Amino acid sequence: MKLDTNQLLRFTTAGSVDDGKSTLIGRLLYDSKSIFEDQIEAVTTTSERKGHDGIDLALFTDGLKDEREQGITIDVAYRYFTTPKRKFIIADTPGHIQYTRNMVTGASTANAAIVLVDARHGVIEQTKRHSFIASLLQIPHLIVCINKMDLVDFKQEAYDKIVSQFEEFSSKLLVRDIRFIPISALKGDNVVNRSEHMTWFQGAPLLHELETLHISSDINKVDARFPVQTVLRPQSKEHLDYRGYAGRISSGIFRKGDEVIALPSGFTSKIKSIDTFDGELESAYAPMSVSITLEDDIDISRGDMIAKKNNQPEMLQDIDVMLCWLADKPSQPRTKYTIMNTTNEQKAMIKEVIYKIDINSFDRNKEDTSLAMNDICRAKLRTVKPLMVDSYRNNRVTGSIILVDDNTNETVAAGMII
Repeated sequence: MKLDTNQLLRFTTAGSVDDGKSTLIGRLLYDSKSIFEDQIEAVTTTSERKGHDGIDLALFTDGLKDEREQGITIDVAYRYFTTPKRKFIIADTPGHIQYTRNMVTGASTANAAIVLVDARHGVIEQTKRHSFIASLLQIPHLIVCINKMDLVDFKQEAYDKIVSQFEEFSSKLLVRDIRFIPISALKGDNVVNRSEHMTWFQGAPLLHELETLHISSDINKVDARFPVQTVLRPQSKEHLDYRGYAGRISSGIFRKGDEVIALPSGFTSKIKSIDTFDGELESAYAPMSVSITLEDDIDISRGDMIAKKNNQPEMLQDIDVMLCWLADKPSQPRTKYTIMNTTNEQKAMIKEVIYKIDINSFDRNKEDTSLAMNDICRAKLRTVKPLMVDSYRNNRVTGSIILVDDNTNETVAAGMII
């Protein structure tokens, strides 16, 4: 299968503190020659000052000063690198329980999650928590890297034991594709290059898995959704009567001549043209940014949605969501928030918290309905006007929402529509 060399893969890393996430990313960047000489020199100098033997790879990603001093990852650090086969964005997320919200943020757009497990400790609570969040966010591919194999003498028995532990627990998760790789991020085994110490492992190194991961089918190509961001009226001589609806296709495919419906108005028309900066197209698909013109003059504005006549999103005012509370300040009953879904903004309130999830045991708590930072719950929201939505499982773009506090403009919660 020929891979699209421009294809972008977003992946997130997760694991317990000191499982070696930052070292793994540093190794990926270093061994794939994706780091500038001056960065290598700066990190080499810092490593020598700290008295390390050789270069401390974790320093390539621990960009925040606090992290460098404490040797831990606090915020979500984004890193970009390219190989001849693919472009990558890495979200390096923190492992501590108090940074659950950071992991939710970093993982929300990821195609894959790399979960690190310490070969000495096996599957622990934080492994389960991070895998659960990856499952909740519907990340399609999970790569379990069993790290620090050099500390268990590269033994296959240690690897096999963790694989069976993880498989037993992950049977409850909604992840389609789980892969396992034994690695040593510190020594470089099975990260970019195949390990000479683990000839018993027949699989590919991590970078090869990331370069060849099939992600085209992760985008929903069936449900055509086009949230309108703005209306283009150039008023220039060559475009005197031009009225285009610009935005980014959330999912599906639109073709010239397709019968479409504008929501929430319900008026129907046909696509007259699909325009881009480089010229007109016969068809366009997610996640392309385009301008669509229609044969009929319909009143459409920002926040409206163009969809296929025979395949429409649901229009809901009462919305069932899984919510992650992001704010320092706890939730207040009956408070009005601004809800944002694609380009649509409405007023909304949390009508009811059905249950909170204990992300250590996955137990449901129906008694305590207050929401504090990092809490994950199932809740019912009520909006002033209907939103055009799909379930998050079918569409991660039209199925996600955020809540914003009108007084502070702070994003207080992120949600996935059930």
